[in-house]
Amino acid sequence: MMDARMRHGRAALAFSFFAQGVAFALLVTRIPAVQDRYRISDALLPVFLAAVPVLAGAGSVGAGQLVKRVRPSLVLRWSQPVVLLSLLGVAAGRGVVQLAVALGVFGLAVGALDASMNMLGVSLQHTYGRSIMLGFHAAYSLGGILGATAAWLGAHGQLPLLVSYLPVAAVLLPAALVGSRWYVDAAAPDPEGAGERPAEAAVAFRLLLPLCLVMTFAYIGDSTVSNWSAKYLQDVLGSSEQLATVPYNVYMATTLIGRSLGDLGVRRFGAVAVVRAGTLLAALGFATVAAAPGAWVGMLGFTLLGLGLCVLVPQTFAAAGRLFPGASDAAVARLNIFNYVGFLVGSPLVGALGGAWNYRAAMLVPMALVLVTLVYATSFAPRRPAGGRLLRRPG
Repeated sequence: MMDARMRHGRAALAFSFFAQGVAFALLVTRIPAVQDRYRISDALLPVFLAAVPVLAGAGSVGAGQLVKRVRPSLVLRWSQPVVLLSLLGVAAGRGVVQLAVALGVFGLAVGALDASMNMLGVSLQHTYGRSIMLGFHAAYSLGGILGATAAWLGAHGQLPLLVSYLPVAAVLLPAALVGSRWYVDAAAPDPEGAGERPAEAAVAFRLLLPLCLVMTFAYIGDSTVSNWSAKYLQDVLGSSEQLATVPYNVYMATTLIGRSLGDLGVRRFGAVAVVRAGTLLAALGFATVAAAPGAWVGMLGFTLLGLGLCVLVPQTFAAAGRLFPGASDAAVARLNIFNYVGFLVGSPLVGALGGAWNYRAAMLVPMALVLVTLVYATSFAPRRPAGGRLLRRPG
């Protein structure tokens, strides 16, 4: 049995994932309100939106360097409050300059937060000796659903952004700080092995590259659903405006379900089988969306997408930890950058293809990219450390 320290660490980290899901959803689902508050033109808005993932990538790189000197738990402990406070800054600013500063801080802190959360998740999974990463990401999905619901209530009640954000931050911030007392770090590395020579870095990235591609393509698929599902249902499949808001909610709900059950699937069938099944389900989802004769079949496609894509990202982080058991923090920080690459590429890619070609055909492009995961599925297999044995825990 795991001792109380590990159980508390797992619960505290799950809450951190949950809080991050809430915070991110509160920002992205109120973008129209942010645009109205600061009177940002449609031409300028994409610049602000693109800056966040770019800076998040920089934050992830910074976290990778920082954890060579301090524990990942410290990076997580202080980056999460900065995310929540910068969210309040977005709501409370009085001009475009204040907004730019708040979004810049938000982006940098989110990158450090995402990287350090997944570092701790990978190290805890290694300690447990069985799959638990999907459960952490399920907590993130749950937070995203609740955050989007809170944002909808704020928009429905025509509440100012600060009035919507302040109660959430007032609850999450102290809870996250208290919970951070129970974070559990991996065993400290040998100081003599802390440094990394350039040749080793090149070899590490070459080995990590397949997982980086999987991460990028998974987020291209995810951002396609996030940014284009409503427009696709309404403009291509002829749904009502009200029905067009449903696919993303369905996608988030099925993501939560898939991640909640995914760890059991990994323990029973193995990571490779689960990743292959998720890839095929996601591809089938995109194909169904592209061929859908009407809105309800399109909804079925987005449901399949949620069930398929949801397993890929958590398992990619876990695979990076297994691939570099002595340097999992660095591997996770590098891999996390491609989360933002996929997010940046996905929406413009589908939009450009849809405008130049048609949106049905455009949906086949993320489908093809996601299918590349099948080529790299063996990268998700457990690996036997040199001179050691695989850690297993019954049950």
